[in-house]
Amino acid sequence: MYANAIQILEQFRVKLAQKKETTISFLFTPYQPLTDSKQVDFIRQARDLIQKGRFDEAIVYCKDLIAQAMEGLSYYHTYDRLFLGSSVVLGFIGWTSYVVLYILKTHASLRKPPTNTSMVTERLLGWGFLCVGLLMALFLLVQSSPWSYYIYSLMPVAVWYAVLKEFKTLVGLVRSIPSLPLTKCFGYFVLVAFGIELLVMSFFYRAMLSLGLVVLALWPVVSGFYTKAKFKSLSWTLSCLSLAVFPLLPVVGREPNINYVISAGGLILFNSSSFLWSSWRDSPLMRRDRQLFIFQMVQVALCAYTLTSTHSSLQLKQGLPIFNQLVSWSTLVSSFLIPLLSSTRLFHRLLSILMSLTCVYLLLSTGHEALFPLMLSWLMLAWIHIEQEAMSRQGSSNRNELSCIDFAENIDITKVRQLRLDDIRKSYFFVFFIIIAFFGCGNIASINSFDPASVYCFLTVFNPFIMGGLLMWKVLIPFVIVMCTFESIQVSTQLSSRSLFLIVLVISDLMALHFFFLVKDYGSWLDIGTSISHYVIVMSMTIFLMLLSVMTHILTSKKILLGRSRKMHFR
Repeated sequence: MYANAIQILEQFRVKLAQKKETTISFLFTPYQPLTDSKQVDFIRQARDLIQKGRFDEAIVYCKDLIAQAMEGLSYYHTYDRLFLGSSVVLGFIGWTSYVVLYILKTHASLRKPPTNTSMVTERLLGWGFLCVGLLMALFLLVQSSPWSYYIYSLMPVAVWYAVLKEFKTLVGLVRSIPSLPLTKCFGYFVLVAFGIELLVMSFFYRAMLSLGLVVLALWPVVSGFYTKAKFKSLSWTLSCLSLAVFPLLPVVGREPNINYVISAGGLILFNSSSFLWSSWRDSPLMRRDRQLFIFQMVQVALCAYTLTSTHSSLQLKQGLPIFNQLVSWSTLVSSFLIPLLSSTRLFHRLLSILMSLTCVYLLLSTGHEALFPLMLSWLMLAWIHIEQEAMSRQGSSNRNELSCIDFAENIDITKVRQLRLDDIRKSYFFVFFIIIAFFGCGNIASINSFDPASVYCFLTVFNPFIMGGLLMWKVLIPFVIVMCTFESIQVSTQLSSRSLFLIVLVISDLMALHFFFLVKDYGSWLDIGTSISHYVIVMSMTIFLMLLSVMTHILTSKKILLGRSRKMHFR
């Protein structure tokens, strides 16, 4: 015990010497419980107790010394945490402020009053921040700080220079405050703050997503939509409550239940046939589109049969039938192409995408998760309708009927409207539904949430790369459904996709700032890794969504034309 205490004390001394070398002397604050004199006293008293044969007291004394040395090591290891943490927080706040100002400047109807700022003022501002940056760099150079410290410290200087450079926008914002509906703005601020905290909590407790969906189910009643659009409001409420069941269910286990998958296939067929009947009554489909939808319905039934047949064959120890394997792989490949053959009308293209994606999802499902994309799609369709109703309630003159909207038509720039306060809600709904897609059937951050039996329709021989790719596509399918819906709302409400994504960026940055304070460097490796993964997931969410939006834009607006010459054209 005495040898262990001396060893840890020596580590403490090495850490102390390193910190003294890299810190200016008058700014250095040593660890008071273990000064040089106290270290000598500890060692001498412990040695005296051992020489006198008082071993029990010596062990207790050495344990105390080890505890003090460990606290001292932690103290010097986290010595710069306040400085670095403050730099990161200032960078987050500055970046978020700059994005907000950019939104107000380019996408909101904020009047910019004439100001007398001259080139001299801007130059003085630039020289002032340059001096601050040079002083910060000199301070770090004197302390022999690592290169990462320069990034943490100098980034906030550049960001806040960009913020204060938007002086005109700041003045316009301050002068427009008296004309703003302060009560409504404060209400939105409280709701957004509560919503962001709910999203943060959902990373730890999936049941919080159910609570959020229950709250969203009451939105038409609270906002007054229910009195004017009862059927759409009822559809929204029932969809939210149906989807709220999934976060309460256990993650997918190892006991398959094919009945859920067959039920999901039957519901998809019922929905698609209902749509075909209603579209035939209101606005008849073209012959090619009608044939394509019938083919996709047959494909859904075939996928349900393939899954059942594969499950029975494996139970009888007969292996994977080659016909089932061919159907599964051809369905996967065609799921990327068939939607591009359908009409680019809003609901026609969305239904084609939904049926193609759910076919693959059925083949990759083993239990109740097969119903998840179907329930999510119901909610997404209700969201499109209720956003259109909200737009008509605001008296928009550019409102178009949903049945007349075409994804392939270029958006008229003159009709793209500015952002309103209500558009914050749209962006928050989008982030919330993305988190629902993320955690709806389990925590996708852990591969333990998935059952290898879900890929048995494609292969039964262990192949980690192919299995991993199939599981990742299964994970992405709910994201694609939400992204296609968001694309539809942007088109139907005449909004710029960049403006809504900037609001999403602000929301994700606020969540990331919260997770930054929740990052742990103590406890088990699982706790530490989970806290870091949450932070990284939220930080990279915006980049991931922007890449995914490119894919969904192709799925919704592009079309493959098959002419009489049997040549394929991509429009």
